[in-house]
Amino acid sequence: MLTLLHSFYPASVLLDFSPLTIHWYGLCLVLAMGAAIFTTLKLSKYYRISKEIALDLAIYLIIGGILGARIYEIFLEFPYYSHNLLATIKIWEGGLAIHGAIIGGIIAALYFAKKNKLSLTYLIALVVPGMAIGQAIGRWGNWFNQELFGLPSNLPWSIPIEIINRPLQYINSTYFHPTFLYESIGSFLIFCLLLFLIYGWRRSLEIKQSKIIIFVYLFSYSVLRFSLEFIKIDQTPMFLGLRWPQIASLIIIIISIVILFSAFKNKNKSESI
Repeated sequence: MLTLLHSFYPASVLLDFSPLTIHWYGLCLVLAMGAAIFTTLKLSKYYRISKEIALDLAIYLIIGGILGARIYEIFLEFPYYSHNLLATIKIWEGGLAIHGAIIGGIIAALYFAKKNKLSLTYLIALVVPGMAIGQAIGRWGNWFNQELFGLPSNLPWSIPIEIINRPLQYINSTYFHPTFLYESIGSFLIFCLLLFLIYGWRRSLEIKQSKIIIFVYLFSYSVLRFSLEFIKIDQTPMFLGLRWPQIASLIIIIISIVILFSAFKNKNKSESI
């Protein structure tokens, strides 16, 4: 695997049946969605939610997540998209921001919960493991698009980037950090952690446990994303010396710590009574 990453230049196009073109990025998204839906259906019994409801929820979240991810990306890169309006719909070329996907997913889940008179906490807790495994798979689309790589690197697993895809300041560098791989591995480990927590309770999950699932995911992923942003080199707005995704991650980390601390504190109190 390391040899393949270090020596292979991936192509963005999987199959070309002009005018129909299938991109690797699109295939990765489809596989990610499939894995997320499968995981959600498997875990639905722990939240006492029928598979039919879980499947309907997944469709809402996919639509809300993609729309949110794209709108958020357009917001971050508005100068580019304002001069390239057609590019706003070309999601197969990349450009889906995870923080936007989270916001869009929450809005979709809120609407779905109100429509079906279900607990929003249960619904979000049900889908976050699927989100984690989906991210682990979907990030490989960035490799095929040769995007969102990190700083130049000589590590054995560094990836070669075509000269046309290199930033001008690193035009003479060939190998770069595979940040997609780091995030993919990190997301898979988060997925395993969430499954460990869910199956560890060995019964239907209550509201308090569901909150823990949600904010363990948000905390873990935000720490991962905050750390990786230090080696990313794609253009993004800066604030107080930090990249915008780091600011968003830091806010989520702080909120998650407060809520998790409160949840575990209350849990210990109830066990001591």
